[in-house]
Amino acid sequence: MDDMAIARALHVVGVVLWIGGVAFVTTILLPAVLRFKSAEERVAFFEEIEGRFAWQARATTLLVGLSGLYMAWAWDLWDRFLDPAFWWMHAMVAVWLVFSVMLFVAEPLFLHRWFQSAAKDRPEATFRLIRRLHWVLLTLGLITISGAVAGSHGMLF
Repeated sequence: MDDMAIARALHVVGVVLWIGGVAFVTTILLPAVLRFKSAEERVAFFEEIEGRFAWQARATTLLVGLSGLYMAWAWDLWDRFLDPAFWWMHAMVAVWLVFSVMLFVAEPLFLHRWFQSAAKDRPEATFRLIRRLHWVLLTLGLITISGAVAGSHGMLF
């Protein structure tokens, strides 16, 4: 059982760092960036901070994905994906998948360039969109965490 305790601990620590980071960016960083006077300052500051966080987010989403897969395999939890009462299992995979695609595929391939261009041409609209998207992602993450904690403690619907 020690390996499962370690896997669950790593999973929870990864989620705390990952979604906690999203909460910081959403509730602290973006509102602060929006107060900067010039668009150039906003873009430079946001990119510096978000660039550092991106590596933490990549590492933690990788950790969460691997530990989650390990727990599903070791405990043979695959049948839960067939039962709607375990909706939070689907939610965990969906949220992980959205973030993984954003961090490992979309951001390096085109999102970074899109942001630089859009922030230069339409800084106000771009930062509003970024802020809205972060709120959506944070909300989905918090709903998923709440459902997973409640569901793993027997609260099934």
